[in-house]
Amino acid sequence: MAADDNEFTLDLSDLDKWVGKPVVFAELWEPCSATDIRRWAMAMDNPNPIHWDQNFAKESQFGGIVAPQSFAVAMDYGHGCHPAGVGHIENSHLIFGGEEWWFYGNHIYPGDKLTQSRRFDGYDLKQTGFAGPTVFSRGDTEHRNQDGVLIARERATAIRYNRDEANKRGAYGTEKASPKLWSKEELDEVRKLRYDWILSNREGKSPAYGDVKVGDKLPRRVVGPHTVVTFVTEYRAFTQNMWGSWHWNVPEGMVDPATQKAGFAEDMSYDYEARKVDPHLGDGLYHGPSSGHVNLEKASKVGMGGMYGYGASMNAWHVDYIAYWAGHNGFIWHSKTQFRSPAFEGDITYMDGEVVEKIDRSPYGCPVVKVEVRMTTQTGETILTGFAEVQLPY
Repeated sequence: MAADDNEFTLDLSDLDKWVGKPVVFAELWEPCSATDIRRWAMAMDNPNPIHWDQNFAKESQFGGIVAPQSFAVAMDYGHGCHPAGVGHIENSHLIFGGEEWWFYGNHIYPGDKLTQSRRFDGYDLKQTGFAGPTVFSRGDTEHRNQDGVLIARERATAIRYNRDEANKRGAYGTEKASPKLWSKEELDEVRKLRYDWILSNREGKSPAYGDVKVGDKLPRRVVGPHTVVTFVTEYRAFTQNMWGSWHWNVPEGMVDPATQKAGFAEDMSYDYEARKVDPHLGDGLYHGPSSGHVNLEKASKVGMGGMYGYGASMNAWHVDYIAYWAGHNGFIWHSKTQFRSPAFEGDITYMDGEVVEKIDRSPYGCPVVKVEVRMTTQTGETILTGFAEVQLPY
């Protein structure tokens, strides 16, 4: 494999046969509980009390604990990644590249159980400075509850690349292995900003559509500093990551491409048979492609330079941030994010939002405001850009 982009290639022949095909027939065993919702809110650092405080939630219009809209991804096996990552690419690795969500006016409550239908939409091959030839593949997931009610549709983008080529290029340098150490004074500033954001709309009051103006700024939010502790907390909030929480459910006579080998190196692969005895061998904190998030040695082998956070968490921060501003009577109908970089250990993430458009006649049957969001680190590096279209009361 030559260093020149024009000479280095990826064999993508195995991807073509899966384009447009259904994938990942796996589902969770049980409905969600109020504590599952609380665990998610805690892991995403979402202090909105309707998601964790029983007394507060009882007095709200919801009459009890209700899940944030971002929670739909936690009730899925693979959080949208698996239908985007099918097909074999030798010596490859995968990171998340972005998410697009459409919601349908329905909330998730304790006792709900979501089931999914999924398909591999296709892929594009692009040249990147990160890894040379890089695959941007798309997977679609539809989420319905136990009554067949449509909750959400998601399109996830996965980024797949040759790990040796990414290591050779070293886009994320070795400085990522030495995370920033924060002084007490710096941490005090971070905590104050976080607390001010919590107080900005803890009661859940929704701004009126007529009062909102293009150019209005959302209060700044901060998450972090990111650590191994926060990464593990996020990982364990995804229900699929609890031992024995899901099962394969492939219809008779069909083949699920997500059960085929994707081309990950042996040190980044699950052993599904062995995990029946030792669940560590099917647990992404110990084995599998997710283990590089919390294992510095493994992260350095897949071109990441240091331990890093989860794309699905970044998208949840985005959705939760806008929903907090929109209040109890607000609703996000459409959201789209593009991930520019992971959240690395030692960094913090700032979120800044702005109303950029008011749409009196939207495709959702109601007026909406369009809010753009940018996430940056303490050095000003942009790690996510996104927007959401949000309904507000008159």
